Amino acid sequence: MPVIKRKPTSPGTRHRSDLRGETTITNSDPEKSLIMGAIKQRSGRNQTGKITVRHQGGGQKKLIRRIDFKRDKSGIPGRVVAIEYDPLRRANIARIYYRDGEKRYILAPAGLKVNDWVSSGEDAEIKVGNALPLAKIPVGMPIHNIEVHPGKGGQLVRGAGVAALIQSKEQGFATVQLPSREERLISLRAYATVGQVGNEQWKTVKFGKAGRTRHRGIRPSVRGVAMHPAAHPHGGGEGRSGIGMPSPKSPWGKPTLGKRTRKNRKYSDRFIIKDRRQK
Repeated sequence: MPVIKRKPTSPGTRHRSDLRGETTITNSDPEKSLIMGAIKQRSGRNQTGKITVRHQGGGQKKLIRRIDFKRDKSGIPGRVVAIEYDPLRRANIARIYYRDGEKRYILAPAGLKVNDWVSSGEDAEIKVGNALPLAKIPVGMPIHNIEVHPGKGGQLVRGAGVAALIQSKEQGFATVQLPSREERLISLRAYATVGQVGNEQWKTVKFGKAGRTRHRGIRPSVRGVAMHPAAHPHGGGEGRSGIGMPSPKSPWGKPTLGKRTRKNRKYSDRFIIKDRRQK
């Protein structure tokens, strides 16, 4: 998918670049039967009105597409009608028309094109876009949209450009290497989709102007060292200065950059073979 640099006809397009050649329908033409309404604008506030997530607010109105993460249309093939943009995720989505008349959205893997056919189930073919149990997918095959609990729907590896690898199978579990290099045991009955999630070059896009970031609902952020000491632990001092402490902190004094927040005793610890922090 090529990265197209805009001509500098205005200050906003001077440094702007876009991705072209993958989506076939714009975000203004979604399937109406698969729309769940518009996302509620909370601007980072909780139910009491307090800001719990900073730097959020404004932005263009976004419609919620109903994505099929379960892929439970077993044995019924579907045709890819369009590859569409989804404002709520980096990955693109594919509109599928099944032979029984039902319409669904799925995550669009890299290489999936319009008029391709996809299916799911234990007897599905091993090809990009098809969903099968891990027991039926060969070792070394890239996969995405992986179920943690069989039948619940895909929860792992759903971001743009990511893929996991099946390393081995034994005793009812598959050893899967996630994009973070973490190795985890997943039941062979869990479903996964073959292929890598598409739109892998999304990081190469340059917005070109601050307004495009504001359209996404992202407000400006201020460096802690630029604040006064009452507003941030990094603040204060005469002129330009460093943070003045061994490790950076959040505005509320908690350590950042590598501080572990995972529970010490989580139910899934026994399924993790190799932690993502291990070399």
